[in-house]
Amino acid sequence: MSILDSLVIGAGQAGLSASFHLSRLGISHVVLDADEQPGGAWQHRWDALTMRDVHGVAELPGTPPPRDGARANEAVPAYFADYEKKHALPVVRPVHVDRVEDQDGLLVVRAGEGEWMTRTLVNATGTWSHPFLPHFPGMETFVGEQLHTVDYPGPEHFVGKRVLVVGGGASAVQFLGALAPITDTLWVTRREPVWRNDDFTPEAGAAAVALVEQRVAAGLPPESVVSVTGLMLRPQEREAERLGAYADRRPLFERIEPDGVRWADGSFEQVDVILWATGFRPAIGHLAPLHLRSAAGGIQLDRNGRGTTAVVDPRVQLVGYGPSASTIGANRAGRSAAKGVQRALQSADVRVTSG
Repeated sequence: MSILDSLVIGAGQAGLSASFHLSRLGISHVVLDADEQPGGAWQHRWDALTMRDVHGVAELPGTPPPRDGARANEAVPAYFADYEKKHALPVVRPVHVDRVEDQDGLLVVRAGEGEWMTRTLVNATGTWSHPFLPHFPGMETFVGEQLHTVDYPGPEHFVGKRVLVVGGGASAVQFLGALAPITDTLWVTRREPVWRNDDFTPEAGAAAVALVEQRVAAGLPPESVVSVTGLMLRPQEREAERLGAYADRRPLFERIEPDGVRWADGSFEQVDVILWATGFRPAIGHLAPLHLRSAAGGIQLDRNGRGTTAVVDPRVQLVGYGPSASTIGANRAGRSAAKGVQRALQSADVRVTSG
């Protein structure tokens, strides 16, 4: 079996960015992607999400994304597919990686009956495939629909239904913005929402990323960048604001009953749908055999959390993790990961072969 200089897991924005920079450095590698076609998590987004909504956040190095009003779940996959072809990126799909193991100093990537051996690894699996769903007493008795962000079918599905939106992040705000003008909604969050009234400048974005960097530098599980930026309303959410969708927020309920939810004070709300906008966790279970997690529960990264190299094992780069889980830092992370791979190969006195 041939030995690769590097292997990238995941062909979303961060993975393609890493592959682009690895190619520019002449580092031989392959990219394993679990999806059957290009597009990363974008191909699974709801139909109502357009490129106007996402403001170019899927951008790849050197090539601007489409900026018209096309559906994001069509425009971004087409953009990613063209990018892979234009730069001849070595993407292999569909390949679902089961685990990564160390074998005599090499990393063995196993996917079903497939197996690859590599000197270094770039993990770019992001979070979309690992939705977080909290448990509440009685939730299995609910006779209505329970949907997570990953299952969101678009606003038309909810017309005529009373929808309980659970979550305090940007997705919850966007769902309420789309649903409140067309149906009855109720908003529940664990904490009081923090609203941002000033402009979200590049400096503000960098400051938000820095807070996440501090956590991964300490080996703590990362929080999303969005969780520290505060919430802002876009023009398309102002009608929901006028209707009171954001003002009528309630704290978390205590239990779920067959036709609604009940609070600790005994009050009850009947709902037809519970929409869990409760976020995601890093999809890194396949890395467990490498024992990268610190005692604090996260994977500590180098350069005080600003880099992508796992401190425990410098052969491993993580993009789409911690600060680079946001598109604010995805392209920077791809470049950083490629440089980290180059350093690891050089420090191991390994000859970098031409791709």
